[in-house]
Amino acid sequence: MQHNKCFLAVDLGATSGRTVVGRLIDGKVNMTELTRFKNPIIPVFNHDYWDLYALYNEILHALHVAVEQHLHLTSIGIDTWGCDFALFGDDGYLLRNPLCYRDPCHREAMKQYLQQRMSSDEVYRITGIQFLPFNSLFQLYGMRQRNNTALRQACHVAFIPDALIYLLTGKLVCEYTVASTSQMLNPATHELDPSLLHSVGLTRQQFGSMVMPATIVASLSADICDKVGMPPVPVVAVAGHDTASAVAAVPAANPHFAYLSSGTWSLMGIETSQAIISPESKQYNFTNEGGIDGTTRFLKNICGMWLYEQCRKEWPDVQNLSHAELQQQAMQCEPFRSLINPDDECFANPASMTTAIAGYCADTHQPVPTTHAEFCRCIFDSLALRYRQVFGYLKQMSPFTIDTLHIIGGGSKNGLLNQLTANSCGVTVKAGPQEATALGNIMLQAKAAGLVDNIWQLRQAISASVTLDTYTPQHSEVWDEAYQKYLDITKSKTL
Repeated sequence: MQHNKCFLAVDLGATSGRTVVGRLIDGKVNMTELTRFKNPIIPVFNHDYWDLYALYNEILHALHVAVEQHLHLTSIGIDTWGCDFALFGDDGYLLRNPLCYRDPCHREAMKQYLQQRMSSDEVYRITGIQFLPFNSLFQLYGMRQRNNTALRQACHVAFIPDALIYLLTGKLVCEYTVASTSQMLNPATHELDPSLLHSVGLTRQQFGSMVMPATIVASLSADICDKVGMPPVPVVAVAGHDTASAVAAVPAANPHFAYLSSGTWSLMGIETSQAIISPESKQYNFTNEGGIDGTTRFLKNICGMWLYEQCRKEWPDVQNLSHAELQQQAMQCEPFRSLINPDDECFANPASMTTAIAGYCADTHQPVPTTHAEFCRCIFDSLALRYRQVFGYLKQMSPFTIDTLHIIGGGSKNGLLNQLTANSCGVTVKAGPQEATALGNIMLQAKAAGLVDNIWQLRQAISASVTLDTYTPQHSEVWDEAYQKYLDITKSKTL
């Protein structure tokens, strides 16, 4: 493989962002972090927003750093979280910062939409997307109901990675994988559905042209090139949804695998040749999102390390402890003493996560955690048991036998939770790579540059570049009993 290609991955998460430089050298991917920055939620007048211009400015800063380090970039790719979007006026300028998917107003909007506009059966039949209150469809409906000025004046709608590509190039596109998270895309037609757009007062013309991952969109605009002192580098629409980029990087040897993208969110699923839309998939609230090379990511969202991250913020006395040290303390606690449903709505964005967990345990007549370690043990046990529940649904609906569960993303380094997941699910777990999203982003740029032809060549390069940790199931009878306890505690809650 060529040595002179240098790719810049912009990887934006729901709490932080970073830029990473990647190269292909002797069939392996070499990555170096260039910059890292925070991406805080900004509360204004009882709503939560993202600062799009701040993210844009961080990308410009990364380009400045690349110039200072004499990096000759082959291309740039951007991935972000899904569902959220930006609105632009007829003059091409941003009308208002984007609403955050954690804004509390979205939940009521979903209920109203399904009562007043279209039934859940019809929406799911068209899209195959799970019902989450922050799906773009419901966000847009809620904004219409509130007579949102920005939406009323919007000429163009762009999902977050597409909005940033637009600010960098002046070219508006609609990347397929991130569009698929909106609950407005039909996986059979690979296009936004006119009836769903009409239901929220939008038209197809307000979105950019649909592009698939690994498409070169345009080069950096002339004013940006002048500003940073860089030639007109191409910007590639990678898999704009970060999970799609991460799943592209699963180092699997064959299609018989499931994945768990573990981070702030946990996303468990399989890769299929076509969407799975059935009464069972709707009942279990599974989603069909766009993947690479025409595949579908059939998966379910699970509230992941968000619980742990939010608790840790409330504990100033543990800031000097490493994650491993805190996890080791958790392992000394009694297992399964207190269990929660991580996906209960009370954990979506509480003022205090520890208070929310304590309240859940009290309401379900369980011991309330009192120490940091007890809270952590409660979270990790509960996540592992929730993974088992979702893995069971997945095996029931999968068109193939699942041999291995690949855990990718930041959570893949949590050895405690990885072992608990193997024990709970009764399946061999292979953990890594931690940097799956950036790797997928870089390798899709490599695909656009002609260095790999398809997803399996892409994965072969990634597999050669990483070392995986393997966890085998243990203590099956203990976990069977714990799972029954989990079901008893959570049976009154939603799937």
